[in-house]
Amino acid sequence: MNTMSNDDFVIARPAAPAVPVFGGGLFPVRRIYCVARNYAAHAREMGADPTREAPFFFTKPGDAVLPVGEGQTGRFDYPLGTQDVHHEIELVVALCAGGENLSPEAAEECIWGYAVGLDMTRRDLQAEAKAKGRPWDIAKAFDQSAPISPIRHLPGQVLQSGEIRLDVNGEARQCGDLADMIWGIPEMIAYLSRYFRLQAGDLIFTGTPEGVGPVVPGDRLEGRVAGVGALALEVVARPG
Repeated sequence: MNTMSNDDFVIARPAAPAVPVFGGGLFPVRRIYCVARNYAAHAREMGADPTREAPFFFTKPGDAVLPVGEGQTGRFDYPLGTQDVHHEIELVVALCAGGENLSPEAAEECIWGYAVGLDMTRRDLQAEAKAKGRPWDIAKAFDQSAPISPIRHLPGQVLQSGEIRLDVNGEARQCGDLADMIWGIPEMIAYLSRYFRLQAGDLIFTGTPEGVGPVVPGDRLEGRVAGVGALALEVVARPG
């Protein structure tokens, strides 16, 4: 077997992204997949038809995660190149296994646990990309665009209902139920595996309920998913 040491790299090896786990330890992050418009009301508020079609996905780099420890408040630096950053509260699925062309039953066995996540979006850049028929990467895949709580180990469990909520400055912005998802968790894992070889360390953001909106420096975001955990974040102005 061919192994590499740090001496084999011509520049310093970047640190591997990881997310804390409730009770201790770290979950290594490989890839981040995000399902779009998985709540009908959110699809409507974005001007889309929420009829049950094949799901579609976008991705974020693994190092887009912004891990926030239990009981802590994370710092989200207002990103470059935008005047309109939006919050999207989501349930995140963490995988301990994967494969190709999985059945929904096999997909369940890949679930290691769950976290609370935010899909932060440069909405003005996304609107521009949509208008020009361009990919969404510049709007979705920037630094710190995936704040995430510690992962709760719930192996093989399929969450089918429970409140998902985001408050901004103490006022409710997004409030829904996991039962409102168009595509359930095993279905979306199975569908994604038709196009990618899923592996341990992959994270899947499962979509957001209605009520997405802008944030500005000084805002405090508090999100939670029943039975999973909570996530607190402060939006901070970038120096200069």
